[in-house]
Amino acid sequence: MIDISKIIQGKSLTDLDVQIVKYIVSNIDNVLQKGVREIAKENFTSPATVIRLSKKLGYTGFVDMYYQLLPMIKKVEVPQNGETEDFLQITQSDFLTLNSIENIETFIRKVLQLEQKYIFIYATGFSSIAAEYFYKKLLVLGRKTIIASATDSVGIFENNLEDIGALVVISKSGETQTVIDKLHAAKEHHVFTASFTKETENRIAELSELNFKISDDNKLDDRNMLPNSFFPKMLLLFEFILKQYVENLSAKKNSNQ
Repeated sequence: MIDISKIIQGKSLTDLDVQIVKYIVSNIDNVLQKGVREIAKENFTSPATVIRLSKKLGYTGFVDMYYQLLPMIKKVEVPQNGETEDFLQITQSDFLTLNSIENIETFIRKVLQLEQKYIFIYATGFSSIAAEYFYKKLLVLGRKTIIASATDSVGIFENNLEDIGALVVISKSGETQTVIDKLHAAKEHHVFTASFTKETENRIAELSELNFKISDDNKLDDRNMLPNSFFPKMLLLFEFILKQYVENLSAKKNSNQ
């Protein structure tokens, strides 16, 4: 089952636009052959509407939209089998291909080395499980940390803004509205923001001052029904960041002796 919400979320689409997206997704195997005119005809609209839709979604045109959506849709429709070994293999290069050592050092400096203010962690759904791990890991490292999810009162964040030095958010989709709302509030109060999201373009990555990208094997699987190494890779990336942090502390301690 394909959830199109992450394709259309935040794009200000009309009901007709959504209808066309559903049509394209349902007929992904032959829409390229049909072409813009046939798609428009079968949806009782004009070819210009289909072209405008592709641009609303952030693509250069219909053909670009098709080739960008195709691998995401087919990945959801046909889970890959017989790739157990590749699926479980995660290396350091997986992190550093999408993220830089400079970004890791910035996270350490702006988040992990906060002394007087709190680190606020926010996530919802499956991401909140990873956030809970982040939270407990930071607590045992002696970092002042607060955690909240969608089920908690909005006041937890808003009422503590003056004491928050960094907001860290987790969102697999990068489009969770409650997370976006927190980022806007943090920016208004000059709170440093960092996010962990999938690797493709998304609003949370754009809003964050620092974004860590993790490859998402099933980008349209919003309910996390299919096997996916996104969260294991994200936790390992976080551990890799902590490794750099602890090594920096050790090096600093040795230099002062």
